[in-house]
Amino acid sequence: MQRSTLPVNQIITGNCLDLLPTLPEQSVDLIFADPPYNLQLQQELWRPNHTKVDAVTDDWDQFDDFEAYDRFTRSWLQGCRRVLKETGTLWVIGSYHNIHRVGTILMDLGYWILNDVVWIKTNPMPNFRGVRFTNAQETLIWAQKHKGRPYTFNYQAMKALNDELQMRSDWEIPVCTGKERLKVDGSKAHTTQKPEALLYRIILSSSNPGEVVLDPFFGTGTTGAVARKLHRRWIGIEQDEQYVRLAQARLEAIEAGEYQPDVFATPQKRKLPRIPFGTLLQQGLIAPGQKLYFGKRTNITATVLADGQLKHNGYTGSIHQVGRAIQDAPCNGWEQWYYVDEQTGERVAIDQLREVVRRQHSL
Repeated sequence: MQRSTLPVNQIITGNCLDLLPTLPEQSVDLIFADPPYNLQLQQELWRPNHTKVDAVTDDWDQFDDFEAYDRFTRSWLQGCRRVLKETGTLWVIGSYHNIHRVGTILMDLGYWILNDVVWIKTNPMPNFRGVRFTNAQETLIWAQKHKGRPYTFNYQAMKALNDELQMRSDWEIPVCTGKERLKVDGSKAHTTQKPEALLYRIILSSSNPGEVVLDPFFGTGTTGAVARKLHRRWIGIEQDEQYVRLAQARLEAIEAGEYQPDVFATPQKRKLPRIPFGTLLQQGLIAPGQKLYFGKRTNITATVLADGQLKHNGYTGSIHQVGRAIQDAPCNGWEQWYYVDEQTGERVAIDQLREVVRRQHSL
């Protein structure tokens, strides 16, 4: 039976195959799924010092065969697709044991893959038997519900998080250790607890404050913890009652603080008011005849014309057209052209002047 209201900021106890059909259709903005990997471990693992490795041997990771695992995967992916909004996206994580099977089924169901991201573990578990390469990565698939539909990608937030460089699809993040790792009687509470740093990137990049993030394999609540800190609403589905208790205690201990739009929401430049380059001349921020530099360290220059165009080696065009002609590739002139600051003598991107104009317009 479908629920009449969306159970936001709640953990629903039970199997996601049973509970996903109870959620309202097209009600979720983002899904992060960390399903069983079906590791198929055949024997115990031991370290060279004769201590036993705390491997994933939980019942929830056991399947009779690949067909059973594929049926399970298809079922939860179908359930997620039903509750995902038309503009929503889904992230799913896995290892070489399962991610390729998951990816095939995901595509068969009509999802469109936007990226695969490699989580590179900076502190992976060694291969103690010395018979294979050390498994130092896991793979995340980021997919939208329908090819070509609008979806959320907070590009500027990711770039800012990465010291103003485009965020790449290889993420170096340590596995969950130390105080972040939940323990019961000195042992790991959950064998596959994910680090909050991983979820931070996922939630910040693919959702906005106030939107709903669903985790159908909630475990000890990492998704909910990060969503709460970033002022997203969340829903967790988890069948293990001990995990539910641990997650609930973890979430109740988080003080999210008051929501402040200028703190938690990163403006998207594509949605900001359009400012023509000529406006900079009209307001005296750039002068006709001034030289601009193509890049922060090159000697390539262009002259600013009174009509807002640039002239370089006899070629005249917009800041974007001239940049494209120089590098023979698409160019965002706002980020590629620099002027010399008279006070510091340093080159500054003309995009900074555009931001000055935008702030003046907002007053």
